[in-house]
Amino acid sequence: MNTKTLSIVIPVYNEAKTIHHILDKIGKVDLLEEINKEVIVVNDCSTDNTIHSLEAYKNTHPQFNLSIYSQEKNLGKGAALHRGIKEATGDYVIIQDADLEYDPAEYNRLLQPILNGFADVVYGSRFTGGSAHRILFFWHTLGNHGLTFLSNMFTNLNLTDMETCYKLFRRELIQSLDLKERRFGFEPEVTAKISRIPNVRIYEVGISYYGRTYAEGKKINWKDGFRAIYCILRYNLFK
Repeated sequence: MNTKTLSIVIPVYNEAKTIHHILDKIGKVDLLEEINKEVIVVNDCSTDNTIHSLEAYKNTHPQFNLSIYSQEKNLGKGAALHRGIKEATGDYVIIQDADLEYDPAEYNRLLQPILNGFADVVYGSRFTGGSAHRILFFWHTLGNHGLTFLSNMFTNLNLTDMETCYKLFRRELIQSLDLKERRFGFEPEVTAKISRIPNVRIYEVGISYYGRTYAEGKKINWKDGFRAIYCILRYNLFK
């Protein structure tokens, strides 16, 4: 029997309407090589019924390996990720948003390069491959490309989607990093720091993307874009 485990870290803030849907999707995924799943949800002091939805789900799905942690105050997505990563005990760690923009059915795409012995880190790119990709905001897409380009200049990587949610790591690598960013600066910071690990092997695979509009609950904004630029410069120039 395979004893390997994938830790799925989910930061949540006011996602009472969708959190059960994403947990259902995760539950239906059969991972390659019968890898087990450990689901770690960090509630970032939500003001809606998110915590009640999580507790109800845990009570009605006793077979589901779900751990719930709550921040004492709203600290941001990055801070919630720090907590979830710290609590992870699996062999691998993947980041999962609580909304429905990314499809857990694609976990195996990211796992494959690691299981084949080629990769230590795998990014899921929304801009490569032939998977479904919702057409939304031109300026967001342009901003993502610009931030990825700037990040690549400093890290000497050739990523196509640095800002992607789907990032899969060997647990010992991601837990070895001293991460600081509390909001959406997590993406450029973790990319800068993971790229400096000696002999790290970073791969990228194409994934689908079912983006949300702001009316549907999207949270990132232009201020986070400027913060990302700051983080790229800070964590690459001042090591």
